[in-house]
Amino acid sequence: MSLPSSLSEIIEQLSAPERVFAVRGLRRGIERESLRITPEGRLSPLDHPRQLGAALTHANITTDYSESLMEFITPVSDSLDILLAQLGDIHRFSQQNLGDERLWPLSMPCFIGGEESIRLAQYGSSNIGRLKTLYRQGLHHRYGSMMQVIAGVHFNFSMPDSFWSEWQQLQQQECCQCKLISDSYMGLIRNVYRFGWLIPYLFGASPALCSSFLQGRDTGLPFQQVGKGTLYLPYATSLRLSDLGYTNKSQASLNISHSSLHEYLTSVRKALATKESAFADLGVKVGDEYRQLNDHVLQLENELYAPIRPKRTPRAGERALVALERRGIDYIELRTLDINPFTPLGVEIQQLRFLDLFLVWCLLRPSPMLEPAEIERNRQNMSRVALEGRRPGLQLLTAQGEQPLREWSEQLFDELQMVAQLLDRANGRVHYQLALQAQREKLADPDKTLSAQLLTHLLQNNLDSAEFGRQQAELFRQQLRDAPLQYWEANYFTDEAQASLLRQQELEADDHLPFADFLQQHLRLPVAGDTPCG
Repeated sequence: MSLPSSLSEIIEQLSAPERVFAVRGLRRGIERESLRITPEGRLSPLDHPRQLGAALTHANITTDYSESLMEFITPVSDSLDILLAQLGDIHRFSQQNLGDERLWPLSMPCFIGGEESIRLAQYGSSNIGRLKTLYRQGLHHRYGSMMQVIAGVHFNFSMPDSFWSEWQQLQQQECCQCKLISDSYMGLIRNVYRFGWLIPYLFGASPALCSSFLQGRDTGLPFQQVGKGTLYLPYATSLRLSDLGYTNKSQASLNISHSSLHEYLTSVRKALATKESAFADLGVKVGDEYRQLNDHVLQLENELYAPIRPKRTPRAGERALVALERRGIDYIELRTLDINPFTPLGVEIQQLRFLDLFLVWCLLRPSPMLEPAEIERNRQNMSRVALEGRRPGLQLLTAQGEQPLREWSEQLFDELQMVAQLLDRANGRVHYQLALQAQREKLADPDKTLSAQLLTHLLQNNLDSAEFGRQQAELFRQQLRDAPLQYWEANYFTDEAQASLLRQQELEADDHLPFADFLQQHLRLPVAGDTPCG
């Protein structure tokens, strides 16, 4: 059997009756962020509710940067129906225990009077809890707090175990399977950098923001105003993914390599070990007050802002970087999905089916190494789509010159169609072809995109995004409070809340190492060795 060299050849061979089962059972998890707000639509000033358990140790309900920025985490599942039922239950239990507070339904934050109103997340008095808060203190000093309260949906994805033995045969690879898996996921990541602009075009939902977010800064962008203080760009899809938001311009020069897992880890290690003069000027510890974990380019590997990350779940006490070095990539985390403001869970099943399809396509499709010129084109394409993705005739950059977004998208959708047929054949349904068709309609009619629907609603009603968000938050609060749990029994959450509080108490009781010594030990990475898995 010859080595397949094109996507169509790969799909043809995977479609064989004896192989098609290998793409059944995709595994996913979701992390959904959402701010807690008051009935008036302001940022909650209250502590993380104790009845939800300890944010440090709860399996499903935690906090991100701010004490008011909740993060809901599902278990891994090979069923999208189960995944959404679990995510729904986490939302329902949380909302039922938030008192008068609501969950903010947009990616860009609610009205915020000033950075001083954004409280850092608190995780108790254990060394690891103090470290997590100090890391956030460092982010505050480095970048400001406003950027850190932007919310999104992270989609964790991996191929089923059954896929890899078949893939190894098709690729005629004699290396260990661990290396093959890591190499394949790095290829997927490179293709997401190439074609990831499709995600904000289809699912971007942050074309507008509350003017309080800018704190009077001049962005140089031609914002228009709706309502009393909402700023928008007429063709924007995702301000969250622009340089205003989640994208961090200060990290653009890091040159993180995605050629292989080894090169990726080497470049991240360099950023972790390199001092940054601007951060050194902030001071690490001034008097008795810590201001950041260290004065390096990255305090921790999590500080690397990226649209997609290779991941491996660390063992107890293990750094994420070390877990990747020792055991290779286990899954990838896609981080470019805005919160869908038209559904209480922030995401719906058609979006998830498209993400399945998109990521399988990125893995199967040939993925050459990224050269500097292509990396720059990819950055510009993502920025163009984030800021003006629905502009008629918008051109994107390719190696051959500019090409209309719609024309390029149609070509990519033709390839995605082949993958949709493969996945539907494996699962005995037509779900993926229907999901693809629903998104293809947005290529011909940008008004069907989430960003257009949201902006049209604001403009037709001369409505502030803050008021829209408050209305949606109230609607979703009622829906979630009135709905019964679908997957777990009610005692699952009450038991986990109590158990998480106990686990935090045990951590605090068992800590005997001074924090300065703990910090030094935690930040010390073991010497890098060969990366056995890529």
